Amino acid sequence: MDTGTFRGLITLVLLIAFLGITWWAYSKRRKPDFDEAANLPFADDDEQPSRDKPASSEDKADSRHDRGDKNT
Repeated sequence: MDTGTFRGLITLVLLIAFLGITWWAYSKRRKPDFDEAANLPFADDDEQPSRDKPASSEDKADSRHDRGDKNT
């Protein structure tokens, strides 16, 4: 088997794979699943992620003071 035949077979396999994936993606059976996935960014979240309470300005000043050089 020479290089040209090998490349031709690889091209044929890739073409068949491409056509198979295209047929699968556009089949009517998959449409409801893809429609649901397309609307996921617009879905409302029932639970809001818990976020930590932001530090007050006093806490920030104290933490900056504590970082100083202890030798002075």
